[in-house]
Amino acid sequence: MKAVIPAAGLGTRFLPMTKNSPKEMLPIVDKPAIQYVVEEAVGSGINDIVIVTGRGKEVIENHFDIAYELEKILDERGETKKLDEIRKISRLADIYYIRQKMPLGLGHAIYVARRHIGRATFAVMLGDDIIISKKPCIKQLIEAYKKVNASVIAVQKVEKKRISKYGVIEYEKVENNLYKIIDIVEKPSIEEAPSNMAVMGRYILTPKIFSYIKKLKPGKNDELQLTDALKEMLKNHDIYAYRFEGERFDLGDKLDWIKINVELALKGKESKELKKFLKNLLK
Repeated sequence: MKAVIPAAGLGTRFLPMTKNSPKEMLPIVDKPAIQYVVEEAVGSGINDIVIVTGRGKEVIENHFDIAYELEKILDERGETKKLDEIRKISRLADIYYIRQKMPLGLGHAIYVARRHIGRATFAVMLGDDIIISKKPCIKQLIEAYKKVNASVIAVQKVEKKRISKYGVIEYEKVENNLYKIIDIVEKPSIEEAPSNMAVMGRYILTPKIFSYIKKLKPGKNDELQLTDALKEMLKNHDIYAYRFEGERFDLGDKLDWIKINVELALKGKESKELKKFLKNLLK
């Protein structure tokens, strides 16, 4: 299975930081956000990845490339541990890059990768959504796909006050954590929402989705929304939702970015000092 990682967004919710730096490169402790997404794909058995980028995103390509000068310096200094860590990044997977020349929405970003994907079922992993879990989230979805042989979308329950930020599904329960989608609504009001089960940034999609994206008419901000394509696809094909186990962080949200840095730092080498610092700070 191949994976598409859309990473062409403007990152306007994180301005001014994202004026000249992609939000996908925001640091989470000592790694950029998008590396966590790539590692999740690799940890799920996916080694063919296409990252959809845009203007000003060249730093993403550089990050996963070989850094000759840096490797040479680390080698000369005898810093083998750091050298191994750097080399692992460029060897993670076969990574390809496609430009989304205009910011025309998530549906369009996926559509520009269609020739690379071909006729195979593929994963979509949003480059600014980080999911921390024991079993990689996309692996959980792959296992669900093998049961139903149809597209599967990651979902979780959200608070009512946050419903309007997500795509929300109407569903029938199939078994524990697995649901058949009846309808899907993009960013509904609390009153219009069919449930509190919201779509998160992970999908397993059959190639049928490309024909539905192609037929879409531009919506808000002249964008082609993946949710609208899925809604049309539901008329002819079954689509399922899987309530994954794990915690999701949206790096378009500044508080989520702070939270994930603190959470992962508390699991790292500096955890004792950090706990001590936080306790003193909160007194």
